Amino acid sequence: MNQEECICALATPAGGAIGIIRLSGSNAITITDKIFQSANGKSLEEAKPYTLHYGEIKDKDGNTIDDVLVSVFRAPHSYTGENSTEISCHGSRYILQQVLHRFTEVGCRQAEPGEYTRRAYLNGKMDLSQAEAVADLIASTNKATHKMALSQLKGHFSNELSLLREKLLKMTSLLELELDFSDHEELEFADRSDLQALAEEINHKITTLAHSFETGNALKQGVAVAIVGKTNVGKSTLLNRLLHEEKAIVSDIHGTTRDVIEDTTLIDGITFRFIDTAGIRKTDDVVENIGIERTFQKMEEAKIVIWLLDEQPSASEIEEMKQKNQGKKLLLVFNKMDKLENDKLAFDKFTHSCGSDSSEPEASLFISARTGENVSSLEQALVKAADIPEITENDVIITSARHYEALLRAHDSLSRVLESMEMDMSGDIIAEDLKMVLEELGEITGGQISSQETLNNIFKHFCIGK
Repeated sequence: MNQEECICALATPAGGAIGIIRLSGSNAITITDKIFQSANGKSLEEAKPYTLHYGEIKDKDGNTIDDVLVSVFRAPHSYTGENSTEISCHGSRYILQQVLHRFTEVGCRQAEPGEYTRRAYLNGKMDLSQAEAVADLIASTNKATHKMALSQLKGHFSNELSLLREKLLKMTSLLELELDFSDHEELEFADRSDLQALAEEINHKITTLAHSFETGNALKQGVAVAIVGKTNVGKSTLLNRLLHEEKAIVSDIHGTTRDVIEDTTLIDGITFRFIDTAGIRKTDDVVENIGIERTFQKMEEAKIVIWLLDEQPSASEIEEMKQKNQGKKLLLVFNKMDKLENDKLAFDKFTHSCGSDSSEPEASLFISARTGENVSSLEQALVKAADIPEITENDVIITSARHYEALLRAHDSLSRVLESMEMDMSGDIIAEDLKMVLEELGEITGGQISSQETLNNIFKHFCIGK
């Protein structure tokens, strides 16, 4: 990847009313000027930054391809920090293809995925965590993920890390100074009690940030909800009802669902990832048994388990379900209420006997997946069980597995620092672990990154044009 080259790419989906082509590079304005004829006859080379110019894009024979508007941005005041232009064309796929072809004829090359944001990072327009937030902002599917991505893009997470690193750097420098005067053992520039208090403070902050990953990941990927129960209790019907589409095959035949079916939907602004599982029963069918085994695996992954029933289970089934779902939110849902001839006393008796201590059911509901009766109450129970805090734009929530792993490594290094101080170890050992913390925190924002493989892995998932 040559950062000196001028790159071009379509920044909007083709086929709409308007299509925008973006150029970036030291000679972006000059290259645009080669194929653009302004309506006022002036050259773009004379244009002031942040100005809009009407004119035509010409082919190599001087024929008009399209009437366009060209926006001009001059370095360093652009998204990438380079000279840039954005050409607003009509959204015809043919027109956009022809304009892009003209730019490649006069010296541009097609941008690689994420190359604009990568250049913005390399040119100091944003740090690495902010660059990753761009992709999260584009991919945001609900209010919460939008706020989290916007918070990270605005640098709130980066600022938190900068404050931690600044404190650590000061303490590390004092320890290094002690090493320079190692001949004078009585000299101690870094007060050990202050260092311990600082290490504990930073360790607490890192732990808090790392713990936020569970919430961030749930909001980003969707809160995992496993729908489990015996065959033919209506699991697939409930999945279809919650998703508002016919996602799963519904049949009166036992064992219709033999594999896991997953899909997401929004409920009150929260993304839920529903997992329809194979019905739990004893069977000699090899394929169905594989599906049942996957059912138990998905129960382990889920944060919420909907136990769908149409009859009172046995005591052993109750105990097994309680054991398998310790620490999870368990919703006991009695289906087919439209077919009940009697009242719900029998089920009430069951729910009271089912829950105890940490296995207490989060909610016990009667619904009809077929008619939709009381499903809205189930949706509200799901929102409550998800227990997602209200996210504001200023909250720092970790959503990246890369950031989470770096924080865990930083936590391990800080734990060693605290252990070393308890054992009254020498300053050089403490300083080495403090340097490791600085490096791990630096990896998140890109302050210490040198590996091209890491950068390639981050930016390859971006869309073309961003």
